[in-house]
Amino acid sequence: MDRNKLNEELPAIVKALVDNQMSLPRMQHLNRVFLPSRDQIVDCIDKLRQLLFAGYFGKQGLTTQNLPFRIGELVIELSDQLFEQVRCCLRYRDRIPGAAGDDEKCDHCDEEAARIVKAFLARIPDVRNILATDVQAAFDGDPAAQSTDETIFCYPGLMAISTQRLAHELYELRVPMLPRIMTEYAHSLTGIDIHPGARLGHHFFIDHGTGVVIGETSEIGNHVKIYQGVTLGALAPAYGQALRGQKRHPTIQDEVTIYAGATILGGETVIGRSSVIGGNVFITSSVPALNQVTAEPPQLKYRSRGTRSTRPTAAIDFEI
Repeated sequence: MDRNKLNEELPAIVKALVDNQMSLPRMQHLNRVFLPSRDQIVDCIDKLRQLLFAGYFGKQGLTTQNLPFRIGELVIELSDQLFEQVRCCLRYRDRIPGAAGDDEKCDHCDEEAARIVKAFLARIPDVRNILATDVQAAFDGDPAAQSTDETIFCYPGLMAISTQRLAHELYELRVPMLPRIMTEYAHSLTGIDIHPGARLGHHFFIDHGTGVVIGETSEIGNHVKIYQGVTLGALAPAYGQALRGQKRHPTIQDEVTIYAGATILGGETVIGRSSVIGGNVFITSSVPALNQVTAEPPQLKYRSRGTRSTRPTAAIDFEI
């Protein structure tokens, strides 16, 4: 086939694609409200991280003298960007056509967006205060960490937690879609999926992190440490939308450690204070305080010339 022949075939391909788009309305967004800009929201996350951790991200050379100017610059830029994106999300919620700059007016969206952005920006000092405890927990809990600078600048767990804490503030302000865009962006970078609705206590540390999933109605207490591959999920996800608004995910009380690969499910499941959850366990019922839960030790099975012997493995103490 030469290029001319290919060109002749293109109209039929275009028609097939258009017909397919029209036949699957749940997979297209046509003649509807404008969606928020994911690129703009990602840029807001970058600016917010500069506010949270001054001098670590963004412009170098910040000093105590020029910090107020840089903070002012960031706040002005963020207020403009966030206003437009929150406004767009509110219009999406209310199914009002168009986006920022269009002739279609939505005075109540504008007023609500301004109120939300003001409240959100005012909450950033409090978010920084609790993130300071997360930074310290990451340093204290990892003997491989050389400094708190390293935990801020390098650790994916802290990136995921800081993004979630910001997104949670917008979630609490009832902004649709935008908080989820934020946490899914962090998820794509870190492999750590924390829903913006989850409630996280102070001194929270996720070590290594890849594969961690924390569901929307999870509640995590203070001084909790979680390793990679942990799932705090819901029972019976097949019921889907019927469970919306219910407590579906577990509660983790203070000073709990959950080792790699553990799965804890259910809204009525409570892991009691100071418990230790071993690796690769599957839990769907509550654990009392001060308990340790471990899986049965694996067994090694040897086969030789038609015979079989079973030898339990020895228990090994180790540090991750």
